[in-house]
Amino acid sequence: MKNTPFTEKHIALGAKMAAFAGYNMPISYTGINDEHQAVRTNAGVFDVSHMGEFILKGEHALDLIQRVTSNDASKLTAGKAQYSCLPNKEGGIVDDLLVYCIEENKVYMLVVNASNIEKDWNWISEHNTQGVEMHDISDKTCLLAIQGPNATSILQPLTEVDLVNLKYYTFAKGVFAGVPNVIISATGYTGAGGIEIYFEDIDGAADKIWTAIFEAGAPKGLKPIGLGARDTLRLEMGFCLYGNDIDDRTSPLEAGLGWITKFTKPFTSSELFAKQKAEGVSQKLVGFEMVDKGIPRHDYEIKDAAGNVIGRVTSGTQSPSMQKAIGLGYVKTPFAAQDTEIFIAVRDKSLKAKVVKVPFLS
Repeated sequence: MKNTPFTEKHIALGAKMAAFAGYNMPISYTGINDEHQAVRTNAGVFDVSHMGEFILKGEHALDLIQRVTSNDASKLTAGKAQYSCLPNKEGGIVDDLLVYCIEENKVYMLVVNASNIEKDWNWISEHNTQGVEMHDISDKTCLLAIQGPNATSILQPLTEVDLVNLKYYTFAKGVFAGVPNVIISATGYTGAGGIEIYFEDIDGAADKIWTAIFEAGAPKGLKPIGLGARDTLRLEMGFCLYGNDIDDRTSPLEAGLGWITKFTKPFTSSELFAKQKAEGVSQKLVGFEMVDKGIPRHDYEIKDAAGNVIGRVTSGTQSPSMQKAIGLGYVKTPFAAQDTEIFIAVRDKSLKAKVVKVPFLS
């Protein structure tokens, strides 16, 4: 297993550690519910240094990104980022990712899922027919996500970058906690606000930044947060998790990601997606909440009132914020309307649930 520069700090703090995407990662410290509420109501720090980062440079960098991603990266100017996905040739998804415009038309950073780094690199390289300069900087890039409604005010004293007014999906490069060349991005995976910071661990930068963040934040209740609460937080917002809610066999239109599927340019499977948009899809990813008592889990069958299988659960949990069981799952399109009654197969029982609007938290 690989370690991040913060692994020893997690262990020293008593984190429950486990393997995730080949890394030794913290799952929880004081408990998922406690950590979840800390982020929703105050602020928390996630070590997500296991994520992958690629730099694409050159006069054809934008063209390459346009051909392999579903969103329209030509809309990006320097300092802006967008959510997108890499479709495969069969209309599925290689991965979802963030595209950062460092220098318009010339330099971009792609942030990909940890478990897909090699797969994504190979996929993009396969389409790099015009000599775009590509660098995999994953192993030398640290990434901390400081999330929650009070995150930016807690961190503001550590940088001259105006964090409080940094607009959603924009970023700036600056000095943070005395460390230069830090990318500070108003992005995250929690729906609770905050920032993510990217930097290289040179001259003890990781230790400096971690220490400074907690010296500034600990008196204000800032806590370290594990991947367990990261999952419950993203699920309450209806954010897709690759490998659960989207994968090589699911279309972005089926997954409710039509908003990142732009037909302003050709890209992999764009003709197939255009046909899906025109004709409709046979299944849709929906949010649901349990009516009967029980917790939905990944791959549980979803049935109709007559007991026919109409889909499957992709993600499920007991929502710490709502105090009720919620989930995401694919169902046949006729069952995707809001308030439709569905049933989740939990062991030998069919438990009633209903389709609801996502995000689950308004």
